[in-house]
Amino acid sequence: MTSGVLDVRAVRRHFAFPGRGRIATNNAASTQPPRELVDLYRTLAPGYENVHRGQSTASREMTALFEDAYDTIARFIGAPGRECVALFRNATEAINAVMYSLLTEFRDGDNMVTTLMEHNSDYVPWHALCRELLPRLGRRVELRLARFDPRTGELDLEHLASLIDGRTKLVCCTGASNFLGTRVPLPAVRALADGSGYPQPTGERRSLLLVDAAQLVPGAFVDVRALDADYLAFSFHKLLAPFGVGVLYGREHLLAAAPPFLYGGDMIAEGRVFPDRVEYNTLPWKYAAGTPNILGAIVSAQALRLLLDLALSPDRPVYFGTSRPFGRDAVRAAMDRVSAWNRRLTAHALDALAAVDGITVYGPEDPCRRTSLVSFNLAGRDPVRVAEELNAMGVESRAGCHCATLAHHALGLTPPASCRLSFYLYNTHEEVDAAVRAVAKASHGL
Repeated sequence: MTSGVLDVRAVRRHFAFPGRGRIATNNAASTQPPRELVDLYRTLAPGYENVHRGQSTASREMTALFEDAYDTIARFIGAPGRECVALFRNATEAINAVMYSLLTEFRDGDNMVTTLMEHNSDYVPWHALCRELLPRLGRRVELRLARFDPRTGELDLEHLASLIDGRTKLVCCTGASNFLGTRVPLPAVRALADGSGYPQPTGERRSLLLVDAAQLVPGAFVDVRALDADYLAFSFHKLLAPFGVGVLYGREHLLAAAPPFLYGGDMIAEGRVFPDRVEYNTLPWKYAAGTPNILGAIVSAQALRLLLDLALSPDRPVYFGTSRPFGRDAVRAAMDRVSAWNRRLTAHALDALAAVDGITVYGPEDPCRRTSLVSFNLAGRDPVRVAEELNAMGVESRAGCHCATLAHHALGLTPPASCRLSFYLYNTHEEVDAAVRAVAKASHGL
């Protein structure tokens, strides 16, 4: 394999969907699971047992695999350790966990800032906080929304800066829009949050920063310490894993100081429940209420190891099925290959779609400024109907608001909907061509 180049043909041999003739271009919603991960679930099932506090050999072995999953996830995103990782059902639940953990910390007159580019999961919880929950506690907290440029799809950093002030406790921002495809300049957002001067309970004088990285982590090298994020959330169903597992990264001192999101079960310190007090477990188990999704966590962490192998050596597994340590250089090399391939596919799609009659493509023109998706509308055509026609021609797309309702309203789209093609490391230029041909036919109502 050529150094630095993704071997997409070798990658595709790990997946079942090409054998069915599917053109899977709805990857921003959910990626396809490799055979190895489905097989791993079957392999683990006979030895399944609950984790922690069990005396059986099966329980101890399952606990070791479960805890190693946390270590793998932390290592992949550059977190200091498993203490900074909490697992939930998805990124939506992870963001809700942050919202509830901060619920009692907001002071009357505070504000929080997010953007019109957000997925509903990074807007609706904060809308509920500011407009429904905090008013019941007698606190007035303003929710402020930063604009984006409707022509370029870029976040309006000047407007964002104008909204952040000394009462801004929290800034929430997508890492990459799942509608516009825009990759947000997170270092610039972090700098603006740093400059607020808001006095946090920890003594820091800056706004907290939460990054919704659901569209960022699957296709880019992410290092949470380099980003200097306070919180970062993403979901494994967009990252090859076929299970409902989401990740919340948080600074250790923030997770240690915050109240849990869910109560009961493993989040309680062993034997430390009394009539007058309850003591919580150490991190990260403080955020693992009840019986967790044990197999899902194990398989999801192995999805990261398999992703490294697919990008670096698809015919010779190195990391998958092991607990072998991997360094930041390996993660960077793998994700740079994935990112480069996705960028080539996106550039090819943007160039070809530009020739389609009556098409409007949303987001940045430069494929280097966007993630691997292209949302569009065809003049006079209902986007849902377009997606149905694409499906009839063998191309799997997605139509609707993509849970980015604010952005669709901001562009004045009626209905607030678009059609979206989204690509991943196993897609080919030929599939992009087939998708564009189908869009061209749909543009004429064929």
